[in-house]
Amino acid sequence: MTKNEFLFELGQRLSGLPKEDIVASLDYYSELIDDHIENGMSEEEAVGSLGTLDEIVSQIIGDTPLPKLVKEKIKPKRALRVWEIVLLILGSPIWLSLLIALFVVLIAIAVTIFSVIISFFAVDFAFAAAGVGLLALSPVLFVYGKTATALAYLGFSLILLGSAPLLFIPLKKLAGLVLILCKKTLLLIKRCFVGKEAAK
Repeated sequence: MTKNEFLFELGQRLSGLPKEDIVASLDYYSELIDDHIENGMSEEEAVGSLGTLDEIVSQIIGDTPLPKLVKEKIKPKRALRVWEIVLLILGSPIWLSLLIALFVVLIAIAVTIFSVIISFFAVDFAFAAAGVGLLALSPVLFVYGKTATALAYLGFSLILLGSAPLLFIPLKKLAGLVLILCKKTLLLIKRCFVGKEAAK
């Protein structure tokens, strides 16, 4: 792919972004290709070294704030007529309520997911803390002659202290997967605002 073909395709894929962002991205990649060519690469090699268009578009969309995309999407392409403004004002109790409800539901889902993960980590921490507490209590019980209870506490403490790190590993992976899922969901929402070209 030549430099001009790459820049044209990139511009098409970013067509839903604000114009200044498209120009900035095209200028950046144009300079990057020129730098690679000056360093001895052919034009095709320079373009190929940048990565795939899908990766580049995903990176650019991911770096663009969502409010900026929403503002670009809802920005009127022409001046609103009086009757359109009146309809917007009269319909605002309905569409504004639905928009707020959607926003609250999305926030509630995110808070619930993160609360569950934090709860799991809290349980893991409680296992470790309980294990330390029982381990500290065991010698005291030995001193007071409660050998059976002391041995039971010692056994429970070892079980808890052994299971805490074992639980931490899958919990850490689960938290990482949830963060990746949230990032992909946000990217999907952004792609909806950018348009069909970016989804290719």
